[in-house]
Amino acid sequence: MYCSIRDCMIIDTFPTPYEGVLTLGINAVEIELSRSFEVCTMHSREKAVLKDDASAITYRKQLDNLDIRPVSFLTACDFSAGDQEENIRWITRALELASLLGMDNIRIDSAMARELDLTFEERVKLFSEGLREVLRRTAGLSVAMGIENHGFQGNNLAFLLNVFMRVDSDRLGSTLDTGNFYWRGYPLSEVYGILRVLAPYAKHTHLKNIRYPEEVREKTREAGWEYEKYVSPLEEGDVDHALVLGLLRDAGYRGDICIEDESLGKYPEGEARIQVLERDAAYVKKLIG
Repeated sequence: MYCSIRDCMIIDTFPTPYEGVLTLGINAVEIELSRSFEVCTMHSREKAVLKDDASAITYRKQLDNLDIRPVSFLTACDFSAGDQEENIRWITRALELASLLGMDNIRIDSAMARELDLTFEERVKLFSEGLREVLRRTAGLSVAMGIENHGFQGNNLAFLLNVFMRVDSDRLGSTLDTGNFYWRGYPLSEVYGILRVLAPYAKHTHLKNIRYPEEVREKTREAGWEYEKYVSPLEEGDVDHALVLGLLRDAGYRGDICIEDESLGKYPEGEARIQVLERDAAYVKKLIG
């Protein structure tokens, strides 16, 4: 396993993402891919458009020159909204671009705007059929897709397992977010049980943490309860990441451990946020080591 970081963490904290990479000593980065195929250039806050294969290859060379390793695209596609064929084409192209950049996987968003309007079976069917078709169209690629446990229904273990079972592909698994099930309201001990079940499916990870009052840690809470108040730096929260990384190791996971510290907004801009990320980076590297 090795340490990586979401690009938004360093884009929003350092003068340039590249300065963040150098300061933290992390050269593996998850890169957000917009619907119009825009990505951060890393040496500045400007965007580049991966409009064709040639521009993607040029972008990879720029990252190579900065000694930055692109590990995954963060994609957001709502399979309950818009035209399904358009959604499939977009994810298909994201996988093709990821292959050109040498990525192992892309993150798939499980949140659906119409989740309350659709039955469980309808949601599973939409997601499964869409991803199955994407896999068919990219059969020659090795890039995997990791569904993040994200939002209300995406943090439902039954939903995720049903999608994995129906698609039944080694190229589909989980972007395992270590804090989102806790955000969803599950008791802490149950969170570990869910992560243990999903660890064999892990393709990619997001690390975040929450520090709830002791009296509510083992209680079922409303989704997102007091999150802005209690979200914390990685080392200070309730989720024991040494335990979680052990679960991943035992399941055979050898990929990246990606920092996604959503507590940064609680700290003043500038040095205070840099110090939080420096502590996060040291913590994750120590756990891996």
